[in-house]
Amino acid sequence: MKTNEIIPPHGNSLINCFAQNPAEVLKEAREFTSVIVSKRVLCDLEMLAIGAFSPLNGFTGKKDYESIIESMRLSNGLIWPIPITLQVNKETYEKVKNQNKIALKDESDEIVAVLNLKEIYQPDLKKEAELVFKTLDTNHPAVKYLFEAGEYYLAGDVKVLKSTYDEFPEYNLGCTKTREIFSEKGWKQIVAFQTRNPVHRAHEYLLRVALETVDGLMLHPTMGETKGDDIPANIRMKCYKEILEKYFPKNRTLLCIMPASMRYAGPREAVLHAIIRRNYGCTHFIVGRDHAGVGNYYGTYDAQKIFSEFKSNELGITLLFFEHSFYCKACDEMASYKTCPHDASSHMILSGTKVREMLRNGEMPPVEFTRPEIAKILIDSMRQKIPT
Repeated sequence: MKTNEIIPPHGNSLINCFAQNPAEVLKEAREFTSVIVSKRVLCDLEMLAIGAFSPLNGFTGKKDYESIIESMRLSNGLIWPIPITLQVNKETYEKVKNQNKIALKDESDEIVAVLNLKEIYQPDLKKEAELVFKTLDTNHPAVKYLFEAGEYYLAGDVKVLKSTYDEFPEYNLGCTKTREIFSEKGWKQIVAFQTRNPVHRAHEYLLRVALETVDGLMLHPTMGETKGDDIPANIRMKCYKEILEKYFPKNRTLLCIMPASMRYAGPREAVLHAIIRRNYGCTHFIVGRDHAGVGNYYGTYDAQKIFSEFKSNELGITLLFFEHSFYCKACDEMASYKTCPHDASSHMILSGTKVREMLRNGEMPPVEFTRPEIAKILIDSMRQKIPT
């Protein structure tokens, strides 16, 4: 089976933004005006390079930008919910405004990509914040970034010289590779699960229910830049490996990282995450409660409701909507409000705050909430942070 026989990517073309001749491009780029970009932009470059942001081949221009924030579509009508932008301040703008090509550097001053600069524009940042993130509150991490990163957007296609994400290379498979793996395994229906947290028993329940209906599961954690209080990527990776190794069939699962930065855009980010998983070759995508949320900026199930704004099958990926799950003492198993007839007194539900408090104190949360192996990994990681 050929890779393009699985499921077509969004827009029907899988984009590859890696330079075909990186040594030659690098030689030329040394003569270009350079800009040092943030970790979030490095993650965006990686996502562009591996095809995860297909059909985009660079940073969003003004026409597409305005269409995206107002209607969640590119100017050609294709669904796209969040602009992928390269934001700079006035000082950088003055440096690059007369350039055609710009060398993009990481924080170690190494050239990682070249931007073919097609356009510079000043966005309405307040309008973007209100429409994309539903708030102007700078306590929202993405809104804070938006208002602090600069008042100009640079737009154009990119050529990426090398991977701009260097963690977990053996799991950073990219869209072409996952499609090849799915073909080799003979999987025609693949469900993807998005997470930025360790997998607890409630997540396991969702994964098992979904896996009953498809050929394979791709556990696809976000491993780019996240909030400072999120659990570090290396700790989460230990948890993912442990869960898949001990509690899921190896021949029906794949662990693959997503080197994206979280926007915490709630509903709109859920749409973007669905598009990304289609590009990786997945046919199904799980959307749970408060998907990609932060604080209280979005309703519990807004990330599910947003999909009703699109025509049936317009996204080209099957969405699996799940309610909050928990352990029910009366049912004696994991359940959700859709399947459990018992009242809250039978439900074991712990807040994230309570669990973190228990872990910091070296206490094991109930086995109905998390596997002891996962709790041990998290307790050990927290102990290492505590100064002696």
